[in-house]
Amino acid sequence: MRIANLSGRLSVIVDDRAVDVADASNGRFSPDVQDVYERFDEFRSWVASTSLPRGREFDLTDLGPPAPQPRQLLAIGLNYSEHARESGFAAPPSPAVFTKFVTSITGPYGQVELPEGKVDWEVELVVVIGRRAHQVAEAEAWSHIAGLTVGQDISERVLQMVGSVPQFSLAKSYPGFTPMGPWLVTPDEFDNPDDLELRCEIDGEQVQKGRSSELIFSVPALIEKLSAVLPLLPGDVIFTGTPAGVGMGRSPQRFLQPGEVLTSSIEGVGELRQTFVRR
Repeated sequence: MRIANLSGRLSVIVDDRAVDVADASNGRFSPDVQDVYERFDEFRSWVASTSLPRGREFDLTDLGPPAPQPRQLLAIGLNYSEHARESGFAAPPSPAVFTKFVTSITGPYGQVELPEGKVDWEVELVVVIGRRAHQVAEAEAWSHIAGLTVGQDISERVLQMVGSVPQFSLAKSYPGFTPMGPWLVTPDEFDNPDDLELRCEIDGEQVQKGRSSELIFSVPALIEKLSAVLPLLPGDVIFTGTPAGVGMGRSPQRFLQPGEVLTSSIEGVGELRQTFVRR
């Protein structure tokens, strides 16, 4: 199942057409996208048992983030060995956790204003929680996941690294720095949700390529380790880390420029596309 935020309304994508859930369910489910995660098991059962009407055609640019207002937005740093090395760090013995602020979330297509500094790219597999997870074992983790989507952890490196205490969360939370989409894909849609290809391109030039099977801490391992400390709530979002190839790790370093188009994609999910403009 593919779940989308279409012009602010919860939709299911069937054969490349959008079915409005509130209309199709006669109001059983709210049009609010974030609300569905509180009733995700019920929603999934309803979709499986219902003959959905033929949806309507839609413009991709009308898609918004599939989890627009999570209560918790967690991110994992240095979760690919090659990315840790290009960043000058050893692979961490436990997940390196930070946050991104919710106001930075945006949809899969659009413009992003470049602040002063050095703005970098990080394509990531993103997890959305569908069932409350607290002290969940790794073997049970996938049953608590609503689905997967594509994310970009856009990062301004000057602010990120300034001072004796780096500002990871702040430097990664400018407006538009957390695009997600184009929709959420439930785990059952994948042959192996633990092994998906990630790609990132700038103006058609490939700058990142990796597989989620290369994660130091897999998706189930992250759920176990995070939920051992705090409850993960329905609709929460987890950015799982980026593979090697970011601009800061290059020689010479390279950062995003006005007019460049960043395309980020994950096998079996889809792609994001951001155009950068000067503020």
